[in-house]
Amino acid sequence: MQDVNLGLYFLSELVGTAMLLLLGGGVVANVILKGTKGNGGGALMINWGWGLAVFAGVLVSAYSGAQLNPAVSIGLLIAGKITFTHFLVAIAAQLVGAFLGAVLCWLAYKDHFDAEPDPATKLGVFSTGPAIRSYGWNLITEIIGTFVLVFVIFAFADYGDVQIGVPGGLGPLTAVPVALLVVGIGASLGGPTGYAINPARDLGPRIAHAILPIKGKGSSDWSYSWVPVVGPLIGGALAALASPILLHLASV
Repeated sequence: MQDVNLGLYFLSELVGTAMLLLLGGGVVANVILKGTKGNGGGALMINWGWGLAVFAGVLVSAYSGAQLNPAVSIGLLIAGKITFTHFLVAIAAQLVGAFLGAVLCWLAYKDHFDAEPDPATKLGVFSTGPAIRSYGWNLITEIIGTFVLVFVIFAFADYGDVQIGVPGGLGPLTAVPVALLVVGIGASLGGPTGYAINPARDLGPRIAHAILPIKGKGSSDWSYSWVPVVGPLIGGALAALASPILLHLASV
């Protein structure tokens, strides 16, 4: 593993995650906030928007391997693809980037946040929430969704890892399948919880929601906030542990 400039590594993850949240949060805002051009576009518009947000985020964060997600990072750490130092730097950058992306999304839709009367709808742009609140089952849903995400990303590597000279690299050629994977997870498993499948994606924007002067914003729902953090971390870790066994059996 070659030497990595930790400053550039941090910046790469920050920029990529900020892009992810700007575009991902942006499609949610466009669909659910009052008076937007895309209002009422539906769940599939959100699924595709998030997929394309992942695509854009991966493309602009090649130096760090475009992890963009603590669940992916913990999987790479367990698999020995990145060091603990790289893991900590990536996590910090992802949280800061997600916060900044959410702030930019709010600025882009400021008038529509002001016009939207429902506090829960405003929060829905920033963070996920369950369709039926049942913390145990919500946690299981997030674990399953994130397991699929990380397991399939690990499976991509079996078809030829794109070498970009840094640990954990996903590279530009895998930006498209990762994007399509996120669309598929959203369409198939997103109904119960809104498929956070990424602790930074949920926690960073939730902090932004709590801090920003959003008109009539209401609660940031901190009682639920642990689910989209703990669930994806468990799912990512389980996928990293299971991948060597399951992928080997599938290739026999």
